[in-house]
Amino acid sequence: MIVSPIPALQDNYAWLLHEPASGFTAVVDPPEAEPILAALKQVGGKLDCILLTHHHADHIGGAEALRAQFGARIVGARKDQHRLPRLDEAVAEGDAVRLGPAAAQVLETPGHTRGHIAYYVPEAKALFCGDTLFSLGCGRLFEGTAEEMFESLQKLAALPGDTLVCCGHEYTASNARFALSVDPDNAALKSRAAEVERLRAAGLPTVPSRLAEERAANPFLRAPDAGVFAGLRAKKDKF
Repeated sequence: MIVSPIPALQDNYAWLLHEPASGFTAVVDPPEAEPILAALKQVGGKLDCILLTHHHADHIGGAEALRAQFGARIVGARKDQHRLPRLDEAVAEGDAVRLGPAAAQVLETPGHTRGHIAYYVPEAKALFCGDTLFSLGCGRLFEGTAEEMFESLQKLAALPGDTLVCCGHEYTASNARFALSVDPDNAALKSRAAEVERLRAAGLPTVPSRLAEERAANPFLRAPDAGVFAGLRAKKDKF
């Protein structure tokens, strides 16, 4: 299964999943329809499934228009279905979402929002984590607690190290600046920050990253407990 970022809005990424043999195609968190439609033309011009991680407008804005055009089924959190587009498949922790020949495992990851979920697709070695985990960062605590977010991040950190971290925003350069301010002697972080600078200078995405890289360089994954995590998150909010 091929996984590709689709830039949208100012700094969002939707994610395209395409399995060439079967033609199965899905998209994660479409903020708007137009960039998705352009990407779909490159892979056969159909859409089977729309996966949503949380209810924020910049992650669901294109879902209804895409369903109307392609008849794609919309999948999202059962706990949050009252504030998502109408769900064809409401899911919770431990559920599996069929994606043609593959399957997405549903992980509940509250913190950024109370109903946030992530999707792990072993066949693609990919994690679609919305605004829970970013490269070198994590999401703001708009609804959940530091303890909830810490536990969510630990859950994601336990996945295989070669997992692609497919997050919802191009925040890596600013995240790197903060990370270096709190962990300036981390060799893995300094190397990643230099790589990010090269990628952005070339106009290229900094994601997906590998989970092993995040475990080595992301200060929020390196926090030993929820208290330290809370302090880091408070510092980042003011950075």
